[in-house]
Amino acid sequence: MPDPRLLRAFLAVAEELHFTRAAARLYVAQQALSRDVRRLERELGAELFVRTTRQVTLTADGERLVPHARRALAAHEDLLAAFGQARPLLVDLNSPGLGTGHRVLTRARELAPELELMARYESGLTGAAADLLAGRLDASFGRYAGLAPALRAGLDHQPVRYEPMAVLLPEGHPLAALDAVPLDALAGSFVYAGAGNPRTPEWTDLARELFAGRGIEVAPPAPVAVGVEEFQRIMTKTRTPVLAVVDFPAMPASVSRPLIDPVPLSPVSLVWRKGLVHPALDALRRAAAELAAAEDWLRPPSEGWFPASDKVTMRLNK
Repeated sequence: MPDPRLLRAFLAVAEELHFTRAAARLYVAQQALSRDVRRLERELGAELFVRTTRQVTLTADGERLVPHARRALAAHEDLLAAFGQARPLLVDLNSPGLGTGHRVLTRARELAPELELMARYESGLTGAAADLLAGRLDASFGRYAGLAPALRAGLDHQPVRYEPMAVLLPEGHPLAALDAVPLDALAGSFVYAGAGNPRTPEWTDLARELFAGRGIEVAPPAPVAVGVEEFQRIMTKTRTPVLAVVDFPAMPASVSRPLIDPVPLSPVSLVWRKGLVHPALDALRRAAAELAAAEDWLRPPSEGWFPASDKVTMRLNK
């Protein structure tokens, strides 16, 4: 039996008779949809559509495939529903209170209330990637381009957001009086960005690229502060600014200020293991696409900055 994804692509085009509308319906890029249809045609050894610059029509073989594809997908969805309800989808949100992943998960639960999507909180996409590949975790959020190529080879992703970044400052810090902190104002400072944490090298690499040429140094490795009390103690003791995102949860003994001039952006993707099929993952992907469209999450501001290495991976090509 062909991959269900290919059958879904075929049916969307067969029902819309328009590749652009079918791609929008499936939340994929038109190029990716066309690629899936061509792959299905190769596997079946049949041309399914007649494509011209003006219209798309089904061939005789395409018309013959439609009812078979519908029955196959219905059976596949019945199987997924039976097992999807028995096994929750486990989603890593990295840290409690982070807004992007939490909002996507909340919306997915609204879209599929009959399914169970469970959250866990383990900092870092690199750390989560090992669990994704081993099947101990189903989905996570983070900077996909920051993963090692060997990890990316076994994973799929969907761009979700260019998330504005911020700096956490200890109470009483001179820059805390500003409404927003220009990056140049941090010149000569050490800023903590998770250096030495094996679960978050993608975040540390992002910080190094951002700080390069600006006279800002990544703070040297230090034990990770776990829990609010320990964070407060370390912040009070070291008074080291911490690189964060704008919706990072409020923490004691510190204030959060957005970074500007330029506005640094953290590229966030929804990431899962290649080949994973689960109805709750479909709901999670739909929720991410809805929120990204509604809030313009994937349109970086003109004054925004993010690494050149992320430009390709943040294209909507899945």
